[in-house]
Formats: sequence, structure tokens, C-alpha cells
Amino acid sequence: MAKSTKVLLLLVGALIVFNFFIWRATSAETPNSILKVYFLDIGQGDATFIESPNGNQVLIDGGRTDNKVLRELGEVMSPLDREIDVIIATHPDADHIGGLPEVLKRFRVENYIDSGNMGKNTQIFNTLTAIVKEKDDSGMNYLLAKRGDRIILDAEKQIYLDILYPDKDVTYVESNDASIVVKLSYGKTCFIMSGDAFQDIERHVSNIEKNNLDCDVLKTGHHGSRTSTGEQWVGFVSPKYAVISAGKDNSYGHPHKEVTNILEKFGVKILRTDESGRIEIYSDGGGVYLR
Repeated sequence: MAKSTKVLLLLVGALIVFNFFIWRATSAETPNSILKVYFLDIGQGDATFIESPNGNQVLIDGGRTDNKVLRELGEVMSPLDREIDVIIATHPDADHIGGLPEVLKRFRVENYIDSGNMGKNTQIFNTLTAIVKEKDDSGMNYLLAKRGDRIILDAEKQIYLDILYPDKDVTYVESNDASIVVKLSYGKTCFIMSGDAFQDIERHVSNIEKNNLDCDVLKTGHHGSRTSTGEQWVGFVSPKYAVISAGKDNSYGHPHKEVTNILEKFGVKILRTDESGRIEIYSDGGGVYLR
């Protein structure tokens, strides 16, 4: 049965509200109050898929050019579903954007969001940029992320994504420091996801959002590298679960022991894609639970 859903992007800085209407077929047995967050098993990279109870969907990053993200999307989306409402590219590193060109070719994407960072003059970045421009010219909405923007996935149930960073022009900064930091909220529950943001960005966001970070789930930055997930950051977020997206036996040694030690110090349960494969966390607005 098809039903009408709406994604609202509130760009607070510009005082503009964009309304996008999407028709989507939904499964009759799908619970109508469950927010689903899938941390996809795409190896040494990042890709997170979100589906709200009304069917609106967000893909944050797309893994590497091996296109494992397509296989994973095939596992979590209906085979008849060829639409994604929002794609967020946190920053232009190949292990985050490598799979996005094929996603854009194979799915109808309503809205594409990035930080505007130009820190990577790579073939995959240039390929993706050309496809985004082509899609933007033909009807896809391209938007620049900035602190204060809100993406409303389900107005009735008050499910939304808030952009916490960047709060400045990051066009020419180092790509990891341009990572978009987002907070996904539903009722009493929330998730923090921060791309590959380094500890200096974590400290900056902690200072400007100190009363807005306490969440159930933390997507650890930079695949569990010691460059991210500092003690101050973990203390402010105070998560129940920390998700690490990393490839099995990766050459970087992710996750680093320094990071797992900090998480263990705070009593956080660590979930790793290199050990468990795809990680699925659901929220009913009152609490989160592993599927």
C-alpha cells in the first residue's frame, strides 16, 4: 500500500524551508513506530542507512569504490524501492564517497548534502562531483550542510537529523576536519555520527553543543582511529553503544587500543562491523535495542 511521506529540510541560517513529497510502497508487516539504523558492512569505510517509520530514508556515506554498499542496500531495502530521500556525504575521502556514484546512478535521490569541502582532487571525487552536478541540473536538490540545519524525517513522530558541524566555511580545510557531524533524534533516543572528524573537531563541537550531545549511540569517528573518539567527546555523548565501522584485518590496525580503552573506561558496549558484520539498531522513541 502506498502512502505519502514528507521530508523537510529546515535551513535555519537562510530561513528557508524546503518541502519534498515522496511516495513509497511500504511493507504491511513493518512496525509503524520503529526507527531503523543500519551500520552497513562495507569493509574499511563508512556507510549508514536510516529508515524512519513513515518510510523516509537517509544514506550517510557510501563506502569504497568496490560498491559493497549496493549489496548492503539490497539487503535492507525492498527490491522494488529505487528511491533514497537524502544522501549525506560527510567528507570527500574515498572510503566514504567511493560507492556514491553508483548509488546516484541506480537510485532516484531527492536530496544530496555535503560540506562543500574541496580537499580531495581525486578521480573518485571528480567523478562524484560531475554526477552530483548532472543530477542537480535535472531535479535533485543539492544542499550545503551547516550547523543549525534540520532534516525532518517524520514530523508526526518528531524524528529528525540535526547538523551540528560544520559551523564555518570548510571549503579548503583538511578533508577529515570538514566532516559533517549529525545527530539523529527520535523521542528520548538519539544517535551521534561524525564521519572522520578529528579530536579537535570533537572538542569544538563539545564546546558549542555541550548540552545537546548525550545520546544512546555513538558512531565512532575515523573507523576507531586514535585520531578521533577522544575522552572528552565520549564523556559528553555518554553512549550506551559505540559502533566502529572497520574492515577485517585492515592495514591501519583499526580500531586502535587507545579508543577501545576509552570506551571501556566509560562502560560503553562496543559493536564492530569487522567482527559482527552489519549492525542494526532500532529505536521506538523510548529506548534503543539491537536487532
